[in-house]
Amino acid sequence: MKTLTNRQRQVLEFIRGHQESEGTAPSLREIAGHFGFRSMTAALDHVRALRRKGMLAGEGRSGRRRARGLQVLSPLHALRRRVVDIPIYGAIPAGFAEDRRQEARGCVSIDIGTLGIRPTPRTFALEVRGDSMVGRHIIEGDLVVLEHGMTPRPGDVVAALIDNESTLKTFLVNRNRPYLRAENPKYPDLIPATELVIQGVMVALVRRVRG
Repeated sequence: MKTLTNRQRQVLEFIRGHQESEGTAPSLREIAGHFGFRSMTAALDHVRALRRKGMLAGEGRSGRRRARGLQVLSPLHALRRRVVDIPIYGAIPAGFAEDRRQEARGCVSIDIGTLGIRPTPRTFALEVRGDSMVGRHIIEGDLVVLEHGMTPRPGDVVAALIDNESTLKTFLVNRNRPYLRAENPKYPDLIPATELVIQGVMVALVRRVRG
């Protein structure tokens, strides 16, 4: 949430108090009169700034009564707008590749501001099974957030379909030939015999707290 100036806080508290006592927001003229603004334009500027910062909802156009449709929002509202639901499509082996079908298992809600990602309709999550990616700090039970349709770069963690079996590995290229590397010496490199399809490139990792 963006920081408010002292005057913006005062205007917000005035609108909040008016709503609590009168049951409706004050008009722009009432806001201007209360703070001694020379015109309603100054009041409108503060209202618009509060709307941009996620503290007010509704109209704030010029006119004596145009601000009455405003609504003071909870401080959490601006934060909630950054929270999105990412669908979880089953689990993926971080071990030996396995033949598995994707199935929806609900979703995970994430704060895109904290994780620094921009989800799209092609963003999805998978639960990790196995220990082949511990060298990248990816462990059993983690949720990997992936973007379908991205072109992987060498070193990216990817969900891949290799010879019709799915797995989570590091994508690498050797002599123009792509292959998958486990981040655990117990597991061999995976070199496709016929086909390697990248289903998603990892963009974030979500770890569940275990009891």
